[in-house]
Amino acid sequence: MLLRGDRVLFRRLSFEISAGELLLLEGRNGSGKTSLLRAIVGLLHFEDGELLWQGQATGKQRQEFSAATAWLAHRNGLKPDLTPIENLRFESALAPVKSRDVDAALERLGVLRLRKLPVRALSAGQQRRVAFARMLLSAAPLWLLDEPYTNLDREGRDLVTGIVAEHVAAGGMCMLAAHQEVELDTPVQRLNLS
Repeated sequence: MLLRGDRVLFRRLSFEISAGELLLLEGRNGSGKTSLLRAIVGLLHFEDGELLWQGQATGKQRQEFSAATAWLAHRNGLKPDLTPIENLRFESALAPVKSRDVDAALERLGVLRLRKLPVRALSAGQQRRVAFARMLLSAAPLWLLDEPYTNLDREGRDLVTGIVAEHVAAGGMCMLAAHQEVELDTPVQRLNLS
């Protein structure tokens, strides 16, 4: 069970995600999509029930679970006075990474030419692309994406969709909450929270 204030968002919620799967969280505004993702990463507390990772409660293996999870929140979480390169290098020092090639990640997201500007000088869409570059660097098998298409144009949305599809096709897992229609060439499991 998960509460927001005194309101029960959901109870007896059960789902499973395995390697090579995408779980699309659906529901109207306020249905609990973001709250569920925040609770999974440990920013909110489940009132009861258990969250399992590889068959064990995450509370008993918090560090291992955190290392296996990459989180892209609705807000980008970038330091505005740092450059994209500095932001990504800083974050890469805090979590397991599969690559330290920050330039390659920025190039893939189409923002390499902006790598030496402070993040505050970038448009909202450019900042979102920099934030998503973290996912490319991360070694985490489980991606939790809250509104990954926020502030992105059509090209940016297509790019992010392709990267998510590649992650899942390579055996990764992804939970994604989005208001936009998500079209992936990969099996999609849907969880409606309305």
